[in-house]
Amino acid sequence: VPVGDVDGTTDARTRQALCAWRDISGRTPSREGLTPPLARSILSAIRLPRPDRSDGLYVNKTCQVLFQVVDHRYRRIVWVSTGSPRYDTPVGTGAVFRKLEGPVESTLYPEAYMYDPMFFLTSRPGIALHGSVSNSLVLPYPASHGCIRVWRPEMHRIFDETAIGTKVTVYGK
Repeated sequence: VPVGDVDGTTDARTRQALCAWRDISGRTPSREGLTPPLARSILSAIRLPRPDRSDGLYVNKTCQVLFQVVDHRYRRIVWVSTGSPRYDTPVGTGAVFRKLEGPVESTLYPEAYMYDPMFFLTSRPGIALHGSVSNSLVLPYPASHGCIRVWRPEMHRIFDETAIGTKVTVYGK
């Protein structure tokens, strides 16, 4: 997860990265700032921990990040923006059942475009992981209409590497 320049400031993006580290290192994910034990954990790590989860896509709503696990390793950890409180993204596990390459206009929100959408919840077939029309809309907090907005260049790579049937798990608050 890119966190920006080292400037001594713990901003929202830094908190996302710290939250993601807590998650992958077996701690309770939270958006708290840096603590001495967490700093020691980060500084003593020589590589990313091995995931204790199977291959798939994992969206942590607490951290607002997506973990892509391939061959029992973290391939990517990227920023996302899930549904705002009014349009909550449901938690649960599904599987990619439909992929549409390129820009696709939303059937629910005219003139709202999703890039490389992947639909994964048959109980909520309008919910997708997708690239945003602008990376500036992938905010460090829940802000979508229920879908999971992903940085476009990363979404394109994830789209290309994700097969129909791939597990997608959404969790957190």
